[in-house]
Amino acid sequence: MATTTGDASPLGHVKQSQPLIIIASSLGAVFEWYDFYLYGLLATIITAQFFSGVNETTGFIFALAAFAAGFAVRPFGALVFGRIGDVVGRKNTFLVTMAIMGLSTFLVGLLPSYASVGVAAPIALVVLRLLQGLALGGEYGGAATYVAEHAPDNKRGLFTSFIQTTASLGLFAALLMVIGVRTVVGEEAFAAWGWRIPFIVSIALLAVSLWIRMQLEESPVFQKMKDEGKTSKAPLTEAFGQWSNLKIVLIALFGAVVGQGVVFYTSQFYALFFLEKNLRVDGPTTNILIAIALLIATPAFIFFGWLSDRIGRKWIILTGCALAAFTYMPLFHALSKAANPALYAAQASSPVSVVANPEECSVQFDPVGKNKFDSSSCDIAKSYLAKAGISYTNVVAPAGAVAQIHIGGTTVPVVNPAVVTGPDRAAAIKTFGTEVKTALTAVGYPEKADPAQINKPLVVAILVILVLYVTMVYGPIAALLVELFPTKIRYTSMSLPYHIGNGWFGGFLPTAAFAMVAATGDIYYGLWYPIVACAVTALVGLVFLPETFRRSLHS
Repeated sequence: MATTTGDASPLGHVKQSQPLIIIASSLGAVFEWYDFYLYGLLATIITAQFFSGVNETTGFIFALAAFAAGFAVRPFGALVFGRIGDVVGRKNTFLVTMAIMGLSTFLVGLLPSYASVGVAAPIALVVLRLLQGLALGGEYGGAATYVAEHAPDNKRGLFTSFIQTTASLGLFAALLMVIGVRTVVGEEAFAAWGWRIPFIVSIALLAVSLWIRMQLEESPVFQKMKDEGKTSKAPLTEAFGQWSNLKIVLIALFGAVVGQGVVFYTSQFYALFFLEKNLRVDGPTTNILIAIALLIATPAFIFFGWLSDRIGRKWIILTGCALAAFTYMPLFHALSKAANPALYAAQASSPVSVVANPEECSVQFDPVGKNKFDSSSCDIAKSYLAKAGISYTNVVAPAGAVAQIHIGGTTVPVVNPAVVTGPDRAAAIKTFGTEVKTALTAVGYPEKADPAQINKPLVVAILVILVLYVTMVYGPIAALLVELFPTKIRYTSMSLPYHIGNGWFGGFLPTAAFAMVAATGDIYYGLWYPIVACAVTALVGLVFLPETFRRSLHS
């Protein structure tokens, strides 16, 4: 078996420095994740810049498209660039993906706003988002395959685990850049033009990352196969058109990657959303707490990658999924108690319920904030509680009954929009809101988390546990996926299940979980999404997923 030390390999190719291989592949991935996360961190400002002034329907479509586009197209990027990577080579393919993603991000910083060019602005933004998602769909498989094919047999988990740190490091870098620019230019200037700076300066990072990657040579495993004329002529057909390989793709997806994807997005992104939106911890404090947890836990990616070289990949990944499935609910309850103890105590002592006819109730999920939810008493009640972030239960009332809100032992009747119309309705709804707020305050519900009452060490400890689950499932996953598939279709075969699991099952998790919370009123209900997904992955993986850590890549 070839190693990556010395001057020449048994395969007949010049060897490269192991640190150069790892740094070049990892740095490029950090940069691409940095670009990707900027969209999420600046979503509010981007919406104001690009979606203002359009009609309600168009604005709704564009807002959803801009959010979802990058995740939706990642599997297609995996197919396009996976095929190129298996036909042309690993190195050139991930040079192209980096260039596309980097230039797309840079151009976002130069785009005119809706106020300047009208509907062309959001269309251009969505196009760039699509390009970014396509490029990211091809990046991961290339970097992971390239590093793994250079690594010694007994260090593939360790080597590829550095790639796994890149998502967290990219988020960390984007967070620091946004906080830094905001601090220097001020909030008003940042909202007006300063938000462009993190996008524009990425061109310098792109240049450095491309230069470093250009120093690399082709993977020796792929080059040997190419020299012998054994590369696949139709990698898509061989990967997904033949049951023998498609079966492994499906096992990889449902027996490993789905659970890994939802753990990643639950423990990092949904946890951030949960702190800020549900527990009402202020944004800067939330960002700092998440950043500290990432800083503490990120080295565990390397540890679990190294450990998987000793005891295997499968059991570490499945253990992480099983732990997440069993402990997410108690951990998020503990997070609530530590981050906003007053809210947690009030919910326990004076629970809120909405008594209403369910046929009159809409789902309180409004991505663009256009729906007023005032056509029924049930909608008025739930709309207020949803906007206030108050968890509640639903109690069925008979048809025709006007909704009520029960807060502990207090009952607040809701406005009946069938009786109160026009300006009187708006005034009545405002009065109703004041009455509910007064009743909530009386029993201890706080408007926001009191910074002095936040148990920050405990919050960080819980967040570290959540991120450790990420490191367990994510640290060994690249090595596992690389080892599952033969060299000639490896890039294609591993990229598709990875990006379906992460781009679709994981990427849409925050939106789906929020919709579940909005539908039920229970701030913990959205956790059933990752709990069920992790349980399914643990069961499927236990039965069908093979152990791979002793396999050779020369096939």
